[in-house]
Amino acid sequence: MKHFLLIYDRMRGELREKPTVFEDVSVATRERNRRELEFLADPNIEVVVLGSASLEDLTKTHSRYFFSADALLRSAS
Repeated sequence: MKHFLLIYDRMRGELREKPTVFEDVSVATRERNRRELEFLADPNIEVVVLGSASLEDLTKTHSRYFFSADALLRSAS
């Protein structure tokens, strides 16, 4: 399983940067902690590590991080 570090801007509804991929969850967690400190002053920034077999699978299971609200609403109808 791969671990993806995502930095999501809630106000803009988009990722701030390309996801970072880690093979080791402990390395991913340390990087998440470091990045959370970097964005500590901005409550609109969400820093998460999610595990998945692939980025493609992750875009399906956690689509809110990858698609705009409009795109999600269109795909639901």
